[in-house]
Amino acid sequence: MLNLVLFGPPGAGKGTQSQKLIEKYGLIHLSTGDLLRGEISQGTKLGLEAKKLMDEGALVPDAVVIGMISNKLDANKEAKGFIFDGFPRTVAQAEALDSLLESKQSAISGMIALVVNDDELEHRLLLRGKDSGRPDDANPEVIRKRIKEYNDKTAPVADFYQAQHKLKSINGIGSIEDIFGAITGIIQSY
Repeated sequence: MLNLVLFGPPGAGKGTQSQKLIEKYGLIHLSTGDLLRGEISQGTKLGLEAKKLMDEGALVPDAVVIGMISNKLDANKEAKGFIFDGFPRTVAQAEALDSLLESKQSAISGMIALVVNDDELEHRLLLRGKDSGRPDDANPEVIRKRIKEYNDKTAPVADFYQAQHKLKSINGIGSIEDIFGAITGIIQSY
């Protein structure tokens, strides 16, 4: 089973590259953002709580996210693998994900980090906000808070996977096809 963590700050291109990887490798996209937005669109209690936090640029509690991921894994036991997009966001979540996968006789194959500078991220997110209607992508102050949150709390997750010799970083600026080519080159080594 091929289990990838596609890693990078908001706006790095994880969603775009995930879709291309799904098509090429037949993997299941496990985006915590999509899972949470699904809960929001359904108007569940979890969704309403998550919306408030997301609109503020804050993170949703780990136990909630791990539970959603476990349910998704269980619902797709015959999958060729998963792309984890937007998760794990903290070292504690990475440890919990490793434990969850181990309990299901699986593991993370590797982490591919898309590296993009903060100015480019803000520019991309503002453009996405115009098209998507997502309030967290339309407000420059919230965007900067999300990027700071990523740099402070999420970036250290790369060190966690580096210690396991599972981290590969690539430049997330360039054409979609060039970035995809770099990612598939890394996947071939798995």
